[in-house]
Amino acid sequence: MEDNYKHPADERKVKFKSNTVSSKKETRVWTLLITVVTFFISILMSFFSNETIRYASTVVSFLIVFGIIIISILFDLIGTAATAADEAPFHSMASRKLYGAKQAIRLIRNADKVSNFCNDVVGDICGVISGTAGAYIVYKFSGEGSQVENSIFGLSITAMVASLTVGGKALGKSVALQNSNYIIYKVAVVTHFLFGRFKFVKTKKRWHNKKNKINKKKNS
Repeated sequence: MEDNYKHPADERKVKFKSNTVSSKKETRVWTLLITVVTFFISILMSFFSNETIRYASTVVSFLIVFGIIIISILFDLIGTAATAADEAPFHSMASRKLYGAKQAIRLIRNADKVSNFCNDVVGDICGVISGTAGAYIVYKFSGEGSQVENSIFGLSITAMVASLTVGGKALGKSVALQNSNYIIYKVAVVTHFLFGRFKFVKTKKRWHNKKNKINKKKNS
């Protein structure tokens, strides 16, 4: 039996509209900026983790690795929630002037950048650093046993780091897709509390308001 949905009679091609995200100029600037930021963040995090593990005990070393994995999972959750969140409910919240609603709208409208920073920058950096830190733990504590014991210890650490990272991100993505609006709102509240009162944010808002007024006068 033929499937008419897959093979229409008129053989017309289905056209898909491209999603409007950012302009080409904004994309180039963001790509350059995030590349530089990633470079320096990776250096700082690698230096901090390696230097801390070097002088730390076994328990503290494992706690550092677990902490890096948790950070990776949390940021991956936020990035996934940003791409899945719905903007519409936050407009009604913003009209009622609820705390953090406007920031949530900005996060959703810049979901590509939020996802890139959270999933790719922080998430991938933490993934690489957690693996490196795990290897450093193996190198640090592997000289006490036999070769077989050291091999088993190294494989166990590597498998543990990989399984916790992948399993945690799988669980985080499921939670993010089910509670995307709630997660984004909580992130928006935190970002508004941390950055919303800075002077440069207010100056930027005033500049945009002046620009909008000038455009309205020109149009009228």
